[in-house]
Amino acid sequence: MTITSIVLAGGRSSRLGREKLAEVLAGKSLIERAISSLSSLSREIFIVISQKQARSSLSSYTYPGAKTVVDLYPRKGSLIGIYTGLAHSTNFLNLAVACDMPFLNLNLLRYMVDISPGFDVVIPKTGDQMEPLHAVYSKNCAGPMKNLIEQGNLKITGFFDSVNVRYVGKQEMDRFDPERLSFFNINTEADLKKARMLAAQEKTSKNRANDYIEDAET
Repeated sequence: MTITSIVLAGGRSSRLGREKLAEVLAGKSLIERAISSLSSLSREIFIVISQKQARSSLSSYTYPGAKTVVDLYPRKGSLIGIYTGLAHSTNFLNLAVACDMPFLNLNLLRYMVDISPGFDVVIPKTGDQMEPLHAVYSKNCAGPMKNLIEQGNLKITGFFDSVNVRYVGKQEMDRFDPERLSFFNINTEADLKKARMLAAQEKTSKNRANDYIEDAET
């Protein structure tokens, strides 16, 4: 199934105090980690930045395998970022994630894409908690999103009553990501410190696994 991936990188980073996308974990920036993960799912990847970021040096950065686009509305909010990605996308189905989620789980993402035919939104939900920045959106969402934005309503889930939504429940998520690291996002220095520790452990585990495979083959 052909999909577009949308990476939202236009957040204010107010609690961290600086741009998140360039922060490095285990040798890769947050934006590079996102692109690297999503490249196995999508040939078309958009990085969405704010109009304020577009006036800074960020607009000159290039990332192989992805294209940077600017929010179509001069307001703050993730809804605008998702809408901008949908407007540029050439595919009906679109996977939207935040750039500050460094531990995307490809198996969970593939599952969400696989079950998306027939639905306009596929979104993880535990209790009342939803993950709109880790969800699949169809092109059918663009119109209702635009209506919300023009009304000044920037709540991402505000248009859900107008489209066909498929919720991914706890048991489904547990099959792929029982620790919910997919939804771990970086807002503070403490979050960044924890993420670097987890990324280092992840890298060590992968190296050990590779060493085991090499030993088994010799």
